[in-house]
Amino acid sequence: MDLNQLAYQYFEGTDFMAIEGVSHATVLTLISEVGPEGFNKFPTAKHFTSWLRLAPNNRISGGKVLSRHIPKGSNRLKTALRQSANAIGNLKDTHLSDFFRRVAFRKGRQAAVSATARKLAVILWNM
Repeated sequence: MDLNQLAYQYFEGTDFMAIEGVSHATVLTLISEVGPEGFNKFPTAKHFTSWLRLAPNNRISGGKVLSRHIPKGSNRLKTALRQSANAIGNLKDTHLSDFFRRVAFRKGRQAAVSATARKLAVILWNM
């Protein structure tokens, strides 16, 4: 079975395998969790990343930011995107790996994995 062709037909001509770091396992998880019409349920990429629990939970009181952590909770797609982001961290000279290194230098590898997974989710929604 050719998974690239299957995913290309399933998502109406969108080739998710063209994104660096996205593997067959990520595409299969995307098919099982979201489905072909699943992206249409979310009006913006911000709604999609919030549903995945990849967007930071900004708690603000009196103009002061009290907390910026990513909320707890997980699903299979979030785990697959985090694994893809971790793989991107090991790549050399790509746009996403450069982003990963910039964030990892400032905030650490765990924060870079979360930020890159969120960026991957936004790219998937926009495609």
